[in-house]
Amino acid sequence: MAAMEAEAALMTLESLPTDPLLLILSFLDYRDLINCCYVSRRLSQLSSHDPLWRRHCKKYWLISEEEKTRKNQCWKSLFIDTYSDVGRYIDHYAAIKKAWDDLKKYLEPRCPRMVLSLKEGAREEDLDAVEAQIGCKLPNDYRCSYRIHNGQKLVVPGLLGSMALSNHYRSEDLLDVDTAAGGFQQRQGLKYCLPLTFCIHTGLSQYIAVEAAEGRNKNEVFYQCPDQMARNPAAIDMFIIGATFTDWFTSYVNNVVSGGFPIIRDQIFRYIHDPECVATTGDITVSVSTSFLPELSSVHPPHYFFTYRIRIEMSKDALPEKACQLDSRYWRITNAKGDVEEVQGPGVVGEFPIISPGRVYEYTSCTTFSTTSGYMEGYYTFHFLYFKDKIFNVAIPRFHMACPTFRVSIARLFW
Repeated sequence: MAAMEAEAALMTLESLPTDPLLLILSFLDYRDLINCCYVSRRLSQLSSHDPLWRRHCKKYWLISEEEKTRKNQCWKSLFIDTYSDVGRYIDHYAAIKKAWDDLKKYLEPRCPRMVLSLKEGAREEDLDAVEAQIGCKLPNDYRCSYRIHNGQKLVVPGLLGSMALSNHYRSEDLLDVDTAAGGFQQRQGLKYCLPLTFCIHTGLSQYIAVEAAEGRNKNEVFYQCPDQMARNPAAIDMFIIGATFTDWFTSYVNNVVSGGFPIIRDQIFRYIHDPECVATTGDITVSVSTSFLPELSSVHPPHYFFTYRIRIEMSKDALPEKACQLDSRYWRITNAKGDVEEVQGPGVVGEFPIISPGRVYEYTSCTTFSTTSGYMEGYYTFHFLYFKDKIFNVAIPRFHMACPTFRVSIARLFW
């Protein structure tokens, strides 16, 4: 027993078997792995074991086996080279890079022009120059994204989505950093705000607050909303759409690549569809998606503008004699106060569509509320083409609309 205790006491790090040590090192983060290099010669050798760096390359830089083969470098070398380039963004890079990769992969076969409009990544010195120009530090996740792609060319359609009504069209481009810097705001109401997007048709932008000011939190992303009832032009309310750039960008990408935002004529339309918002009557299914339009809304006075897109589809298995034509619509519209308005009229958007087996009819319309939310429901009345005296109703599912969280202008609060 005494001999065993003496032997254990003489055991050092240098005498421990290699495999258990490598196993322990495999659980360490890259910072600790680097620190091991300064503990002893043996740990320095073991911490350079190339397979240990494979996990970190994949976790932080999303480097694939194919990329490693193409670059003909070991994992540790790849990690160090990438860190020397974008190491300051290590807490953001994987999430932002994945979002960009997912978005481009999804859009390439569907919206190739949009992908071609993307610019190459900005250089570190370009971003430093913009910070010097505006006198503020850019959020690190914003910088990280612009190292990957420096926005897009000012073209239509815009990467950040479109919206079209009969007399209104919006398509938002993702601004490159130099154009964004040119729109940096130092005036009251939008102080220290940098535009992220721009629509050449409406002049609409989404902004990020690069500093906390005028009631805004640092890094918040929002649509500006002028207070139309205030005499002070600095009274600007906000529809908040992201707590950080990462939150804003990744949530948008997730909506696109999940099919939540439909692709229509090579454009991303920012309608949100609730999978439960579907009603089937016989062979006809009606589904609804909705969108809030900040550029046509205001907090003061309370006027919240929504558009909805309705899809009416007859099952392909329906009998030919089930073909029918829409005659009229009935709506029951309820706001957040419980006030009800009923609307009835011929056709939809001036049309009387014919629905037959396998055919789909879609249209868009709009409504406004004086409350921040509300819902609609109703039915369509159809007649059969082969039995014109026989009419029937098709249910429209109840669909809810709610504006984003908003914050009123600090100028109004201190009137």
